[in-house]
Amino acid sequence: MQDMIEIRSQAKRNILVSALLGIVGLCLAGISFSILPKSLFLVGIFLTCGSLVTLLIAWVKYREPAFSFLISRTSILYQHRHGKWQLDWHNIQRIDVPNVTQGLGRTPLDMIGIKIKDYSVFLNNISPRLMTNILMEQRSLLFHELPKSEDCSSGNCYSDDMLEGDYFKDDKDIEYKGIQAMFANRMLKLRQRLGYDLFVAGSELDRPEREFVDLLRQCQYRVFRSATK
Repeated sequence: MQDMIEIRSQAKRNILVSALLGIVGLCLAGISFSILPKSLFLVGIFLTCGSLVTLLIAWVKYREPAFSFLISRTSILYQHRHGKWQLDWHNIQRIDVPNVTQGLGRTPLDMIGIKIKDYSVFLNNISPRLMTNILMEQRSLLFHELPKSEDCSSGNCYSDDMLEGDYFKDDKDIEYKGIQAMFANRMLKLRQRLGYDLFVAGSELDRPEREFVDLLRQCQYRVFRSATK
């Protein structure tokens, strides 16, 4: 295993192309305002709006870290513009592509799932800002595999289910409050429904989800094997 494996997310691709398209679009918009008749004024507006959106996309891509994952012999480091989390290999119980019930079959999600052994260690290795971002961005996962006993005839259970308690006590009787507690409660809820605590979107990877899972499994196996020698 290499000392460090660097994974560049798909979000970092085509930054220069997006920026150039935005700049060219603004130039064309400026030209259209000067040469086109007033009856075609909307063409220039559409070009301007499209170019600004393209430049905004380029800026968002630029703000993302150079690498979404840094995989070493000791841990996995995930990096995001809102923060980062770190997970030691010995604290990972399972890595796979989550599946959800759809119709009569099972459908894989476009993400990877990680099941953690010890919450307390992980909660001290994730930034509060990233926890807040994950709680908001991954709320849609809560709509998968709802308990069959849940009575949603009023529709209120969906809104209630998206709220997390601000108190949590782990297996070691360590108490957490605030955003840490809310994140821990969310992980526990997703574990009960989907079997995993952490989820990373496929867009954060540089290869298909299944191939990335295989990579992480191989790295973990080699780390454990070298530790027993």
